[in-house]
Amino acid sequence: MKMRMWFYTNLLALLTLVSVSASASSSPDVLIRDTTEKLLAELSANRQALMDDSQRLYRLVDEVVLPHFDFKRMSQLVLGRYWRQATEAQQQQFVEQFKALLVRTYATALFEYTDQEIEYKPFRADEKENVAVVKTEVLQPGGGPRIPFHYSLLKDGNNDWKVFDVRVDGISLVTNYRTSYARLIQTNGLDSLISSLADKNKTVTQ
Repeated sequence: MKMRMWFYTNLLALLTLVSVSASASSSPDVLIRDTTEKLLAELSANRQALMDDSQRLYRLVDEVVLPHFDFKRMSQLVLGRYWRQATEAQQQQFVEQFKALLVRTYATALFEYTDQEIEYKPFRADEKENVAVVKTEVLQPGGGPRIPFHYSLLKDGNNDWKVFDVRVDGISLVTNYRTSYARLIQTNGLDSLISSLADKNKTVTQ
């Protein structure tokens, strides 16, 4: 799968995670299913305004979508052993820059969405489990191949479900970044990676 399509399909996964606070403690599949239509309607109604104002687009992703992600957990998985070797300051800086990276990436990919349908697979919840996987598929226009994507969620201390990985067509978001970042850290160190991300993320805050 081309990288652009990988980003785009991950965006679709993000889009289905928007919820109001009343839905925060819903089961993972209900949380995703019940809020999809609300967000997609908002995107359709405000597409031109979002295209004209990139900061509004960034805020949409940052304020509405990303609160449903556990960025500390994701950062731990992405950095692997380098997380354990990092100082507390480095860990905090990486979490901040990794979040900004996803804001920038998915805000840019937002305009690729063109009303594809999302099909939800049967889900069985175990109330005793704190980890869940919700499986869905994106239906492509013209009868193209379906794109499966799976959400991995973890229940936090507030009893809310948070996403810590998204697997699209067999490709894990966490694994994808872990592989590329490990090479960069081995070559130039963690501080260099953080600085590089910060430079690229400046457009999010400008």
